[in-house]
Amino acid sequence: MRSLSGILVIYIISTVLFGHFTYVAQGRYHYHKSRHGRTHPLPPPPPPPLETANPPDQVPSDPYPNPNPAPGDSDSCVFDVTSFGAVGDGSCNDTVAFQNAWKAACAVESGVVLAPEGGVFKITSTIFSGPCKPGLVFQLDGVLMPPDGPEEWPEKDDKNQWLVFYRLDGITFSGKGTVEGNGQKWWDLPCKPHRGPDGSSSSGPCASPTMIRFFMSNNIEVKGLRIQNSPQFHMKFDGCQGVLINEIQISSPKLSPNTDGIHLGNTRSVGIYNSVVSNGDDCISIGTGCSDVDIQGVTCGPSHGISIGSLGVHNSQACVSNITVRNTVIRDSDNGLRVKTWQGGTGSVSNLLFENIQMENVLNCIIVDQYYCQSKDCRNETSAVKVFDVEYRNIKGTYDVRSPPIHFACSDTVACTNITMSEVELLPEEGELVDDPFCWNAYGTQETLTIPPIDCLLGGSPVVEEAYDSNYSC
Repeated sequence: MRSLSGILVIYIISTVLFGHFTYVAQGRYHYHKSRHGRTHPLPPPPPPPLETANPPDQVPSDPYPNPNPAPGDSDSCVFDVTSFGAVGDGSCNDTVAFQNAWKAACAVESGVVLAPEGGVFKITSTIFSGPCKPGLVFQLDGVLMPPDGPEEWPEKDDKNQWLVFYRLDGITFSGKGTVEGNGQKWWDLPCKPHRGPDGSSSSGPCASPTMIRFFMSNNIEVKGLRIQNSPQFHMKFDGCQGVLINEIQISSPKLSPNTDGIHLGNTRSVGIYNSVVSNGDDCISIGTGCSDVDIQGVTCGPSHGISIGSLGVHNSQACVSNITVRNTVIRDSDNGLRVKTWQGGTGSVSNLLFENIQMENVLNCIIVDQYYCQSKDCRNETSAVKVFDVEYRNIKGTYDVRSPPIHFACSDTVACTNITMSEVELLPEEGELVDDPFCWNAYGTQETLTIPPIDCLLGGSPVVEEAYDSNYSC
C-alpha cells in the first residue's frame, strides 16, 4: 500500500514538472511567434539596403588599407597609389604610380584604385584603358589635378584631353575627393573667346584639354565627386552606353570659356541625377547620336542651360531622340532649355519632354534656334534637322527681359511640329516684357493658357506636305 502511494506521489510530481517545462517551452515559442509572425525556424536577417550615397560593397570603407596585404586579406583588391610611389604633395609627378595601380586593379575582379584622402596628386595626360576584370572602381578621396597651364603641359602629351577612360565595361569613378582642372591659364589664352569688357580674341589654334573623357565604354557610374575649373569641357562621354551620373558637383567661373559641364555624344541610356553644375557654357549638352537620356534633380547656373546641339554643322546628319528633363532648376543662365541646329543639316530631334522646371532670372527660357551660327558667314540653306514631338510642361519662374522668354525660330522649309505647351508661366525678373514670344514656322498646341501668351504658335500641321522625309529619317 505504501509502495503504491509512493508511486502515485512520484507520478503526480513528474506530471506537474513535465507540464511546467512544456508550458515554458510553449511560452518561449509563442514569444517568437508574436515577435516575428512565423512558426518555422527563423532565417538569418537580410542585409541592410544599399544607400546610393554609400560606395558599393566591393569598395572598402577604410581609406587607408594595408599597403602589403597578406593573401586572402579583405583589402587585397585595393591598390593605394601611395603604395606604388605616389607622393601626393601637389608638386611631384605621380603619373607612373597611377598607371601601375591601374594595371594591378584592372587585372583582378572588383579591383579598386585608391587615391587617399589628404593627398594632392598631379598626373599628366593619361589613358586608363581596358578591357579589365568586372567591378573596377577608381576611388578618389583626395585631390587629382593636371599640370598647371599650357606652359607646364608636356610637349609630347595630347592637349585635347587629360583623363581618358577607354574601352571599359563596368567602371565606377567615385569618392569624396576633387578633380581640379587648373583651368585659369588656359582660359587666359588670347585665342579664347573672352567675354569680359576688356577681353579680345585672336585667331589661331587654341587646343585645350577636356578634363574627363569616357570613350567607347559601357556601364559607367560617376558619383560623389567634385569636378572644377576644367580648361575646357568638364566631362565628356563619346560612344558610350549605360551611363549613371549621381550626386556630383561641377563648377567653374561664369566667364570661363567652353567649359561645358557634361557633354554627351553618340551615347545612349544615360541617367543624370541629383547634381549641381555652375560653369561658363552649357550645363549639359547633348550632341548627335544620343537617345534615352533621363535628367532629374539637377541644378544649373550660372551656365548656358541645358542644350540639345548644336546639330547639323557642315551639312551633317544629326539624330537625337527620347530626352527627358524633369524636376530641375535653371538660374542666372544665358539660356534655359535650348535646341540649336545649323542650316543645311539633316536628321531629326524628336520625343523631348521638359517637365517641372523652375527658371530663375534666365535669358531665353525656352528656345528652338534652327539658324544657329557662330559667325556672320553662314548662308541660307533649304535642308534642316527636323524638330518634332516636343513637350513643355509646368515650366515656371522668371526671365531676363533682355530677350523674349519663348523663342521658336524654325526652318523655313522644315517646320517644327507637334509642340505642346502646358502650364508654362514665365514672369519678368525685373521690369516689363519688351517683346512678345517669337515663333517662325512652329506648329503645336496650348493645353493651358501660357504666360506670356504665345499666340504665334500655329495650330495643326503645315499646309504644304514637306518633301524631305528621307533627309530627316534616323
